[in-house]
Amino acid sequence: MNKFYLTTAIPYVNAKPHVGHALEFVQADVIKRFHKILQDETLLLSGADENSLKNVQAAEKAKLPIQEFIDKNSELFEELAKKLNVEFDVFQRGSGISHHKASQHLWQLCSHDIYKKTYTGLYCVGCELFYEKNELNEKGECFEHPGKPLEEVSEENYFFKLSKYQNQIKELIEKDELKIYPTFRKNEVLGFLKEELKDISVSRSNKRAKNWGVQVPNDKTQKMYVWFDALNIYQSGIGFASDEKKYKKWWPADLHVIGKGIIRFHAVYWPAFLLSAKLPLPKALFVHGYLTVEGQKMSKSLGNVVDPLESIKKYGADALRYYLLSQISPFQDGDFSIKRLEEVYNSDLANGLGNLVARVAKLCETVNFKQAPAEKSVHIISDKNEYLDLLNVYRFNDALSLIWNKIAKLDKFINQEKPWELIKNQNTKRPLKTILEHAVDEIEEIAVLLEPFLPETAEKIKQQFTRPEIKAQSPLFPRIA
Repeated sequence: MNKFYLTTAIPYVNAKPHVGHALEFVQADVIKRFHKILQDETLLLSGADENSLKNVQAAEKAKLPIQEFIDKNSELFEELAKKLNVEFDVFQRGSGISHHKASQHLWQLCSHDIYKKTYTGLYCVGCELFYEKNELNEKGECFEHPGKPLEEVSEENYFFKLSKYQNQIKELIEKDELKIYPTFRKNEVLGFLKEELKDISVSRSNKRAKNWGVQVPNDKTQKMYVWFDALNIYQSGIGFASDEKKYKKWWPADLHVIGKGIIRFHAVYWPAFLLSAKLPLPKALFVHGYLTVEGQKMSKSLGNVVDPLESIKKYGADALRYYLLSQISPFQDGDFSIKRLEEVYNSDLANGLGNLVARVAKLCETVNFKQAPAEKSVHIISDKNEYLDLLNVYRFNDALSLIWNKIAKLDKFINQEKPWELIKNQNTKRPLKTILEHAVDEIEEIAVLLEPFLPETAEKIKQQFTRPEIKAQSPLFPRIA
């Protein structure tokens, strides 16, 4: 078996998850399920970025001990994954002992490229990143967090020789040895690499870190910079510095699934740390856009942050999964709207897929149609070249369009053949059995193709149509009035 190891980004747990987290979780889950159908041995890792300054500040605001605060929020992210039917094999937390040890080990492997100096710079707590003035907007603000003033920080920190690896990283990306999807994100990184890289601070004073985070080896006055340890969750979660056999089995990652705002960390910083440590690099990055809500950026101050758990409770996990995968471009920003979700639910799921399945099942039940054993999933998938090609480059919306074209085609076939008339007229020479066999075969294929996207729905259809006697059941997606 081939192995396929992929990760989501590791979300900050300074607040409860929003619908943007659901988007990334679902995208990663589709990729994992797709590779499972192809019979690859798969592992999907996510986790909680718990050592950031923003977590400390959020805990202070909530008047809770930091550990209690992150325990509570980390649990919410795991709950969201379960409610979305997302299969995380590992959920690695940044506050765990094994992760701290793994990060200290990575530091020691990179120690030949780490040095100490005094530094003054502009720090964005939201990004957990120092910025140069030429990287800010005209108001002197970070592009990711406009309206939030940057903090001028001056202290003695450890620095990593990022500049040393500039040419090597550039060459790896140009040659697609570190492949970046989509291509315009690759070009964006190469554009950044045209500018001279500066060495980066990889530690914080205990005072500024509020004594929270991973201890720098052999220096009790400093904590690791959050991105140095957070990126290492991808390794610590699979046995780095704790289970060498497991680590060697799974590393390097085949794919990191990330949002566009953290591409620099994954395409530049992370490869540099690994090159310094003489460890293998991940093979690819899939970079998705952001979600807006009713055309506006999600913001607590605007009060438009969407809780995905509420949408799941009202419409079901597969309905939310379908919206995020079919209506949002995998590579561009997309808009989330409850009104649009309900429209898509009724048109595509209730009237489209659900109605088709109900029609075919009722026809089969009426004539007591007997069904032969179903074909294996992997054989159906392997025959669908265009579907395979689209999923191999993460074009989820286009792959779903193929499936819905298949649904429309079968609907048209049934309307043209009018099997209900054949049931009434037993003297017809047109073979009803042949029509139903074709319809059931197509339904089974549709169910298999839907497995990575709508796992719960696909399973219901397969259970209904792989039994010897097919019976009509309650609607897959009851219409929303």
